[in-house]
Amino acid sequence: MKYVALVYYQESLIEAMTEQEWHDLNQQCIAGVERLTADGKYITGQPLQPVTTATTVRVRNGETLITDGPFAETKEQLAGFYLLEATDLDDAIRLASRIPPARLGSIEVRPARELPPKD
Repeated sequence: MKYVALVYYQESLIEAMTEQEWHDLNQQCIAGVERLTADGKYITGQPLQPVTTATTVRVRNGETLITDGPFAETKEQLAGFYLLEATDLDDAIRLASRIPPARLGSIEVRPARELPPKD
């Protein structure tokens, strides 16, 4: 079963890191993806640019509304995602607990759902 692991942390913690600390965290993430891939658990994933680059799009009554920034102000910001192959929720939680930024923030784990086939 596919699970999405959404990575959240306070961007202020990242901004306070030294260049070496940021580099080390990125290297830990790369090594983690390599382990997940070797175990057949990693499907895809991607880090995101900072929340300051976000744009929110809404369509209301046929009109497209665009707002700079994320949908909601939160303590932690969405930093990226992993799409994992896990046997069940317990397995997905175990995998998510090994994602390095979990030490800085949180990992939201959700089962992915498939859309029904087109009629």
